[in-house]
Amino acid sequence: MNDPIEDSGDYSRTEPLHLTVPDASYGRRLDQVLAELLPQHSRNRLQVWVREGCVQVDGKVESEPKRKLLGGERLLVEAPVEAHALAEQPEDIPLDVVFEDETLLVINKPAGLVVHPGSGNWSGTLMNALLHHVPGIEAVPRAGIVHRLDKDTSGLLVVAKTLEAQTDLVRQLQARTVRRIYLALAAGAMKHEGTVNEPIGRHPSQRIKMAIVPENRGGKPAITNIRILEAFTYTTFVECSLETGRTHQIRVHMAAIHHPLVGDQVYGKRNPKVPEFHRQALHATRLGLVHPLTGLKMQWEVPMPPDMRDLLDQLRYG
Repeated sequence: MNDPIEDSGDYSRTEPLHLTVPDASYGRRLDQVLAELLPQHSRNRLQVWVREGCVQVDGKVESEPKRKLLGGERLLVEAPVEAHALAEQPEDIPLDVVFEDETLLVINKPAGLVVHPGSGNWSGTLMNALLHHVPGIEAVPRAGIVHRLDKDTSGLLVVAKTLEAQTDLVRQLQARTVRRIYLALAAGAMKHEGTVNEPIGRHPSQRIKMAIVPENRGGKPAITNIRILEAFTYTTFVECSLETGRTHQIRVHMAAIHHPLVGDQVYGKRNPKVPEFHRQALHATRLGLVHPLTGLKMQWEVPMPPDMRDLLDQLRYG
């Protein structure tokens, strides 16, 4: 999701700065002196650092920006790293690599891994992992990420290792030629399969959600094809193929036809007749595209992870 950037409150510290208060600063406030000694930072930011205990005066933490100085004091400033700066740091996070060459990287993303840094998730993301795994990928916008999976959705995701490959993949996505097939468990016994063609946009009042929104009110075209694979008393195992790639598309469309995904706490409600599941039961099982360099059609497929397989076995065998 492309939510507004917020401060998570999670900071790390840079190397401490050792400063000396000029004698000419006698009687001046701490925040004023810091603003002169560290002109690259705003006075408001320096005041926040003082209040958060990031500044010491003569070896003691000072939390009052208005403190008057005498001149000659020794200052130690441990400037916090803004949370969003962590998004650009490489991290040694293991990746389940399905395919890799000089142009593409295809991974099987586990549930729980955030794809792109954002509000509350500035580190520990796929982007951090890519910056470590692929030397030089920092030169490609968004570290080569061209599409996303929700944090709690597992499965296949392609990354471009070059700018040229990224441009080509974006064009393929726009042309709707990238084939993306998902497996999902939906609440309720579905009677019909078919296509959901309903535009999706930001929910008008709940900003963390998406919703069916008319195109004249900002909704974008969204098409999901649904095929029933196996029916149970209170749930249905389905295959969903995307013609478009809107945020939360499958989750929104399944909820719109009154069959929200099992475990989806955002778009569904707890039904005691449906087995409990710790995440939305959604897995990107198949991915097909044209290789940007060779022009060959390629396809990859990965099975459902153990948690979804166990859920399906529970429904089958009780």
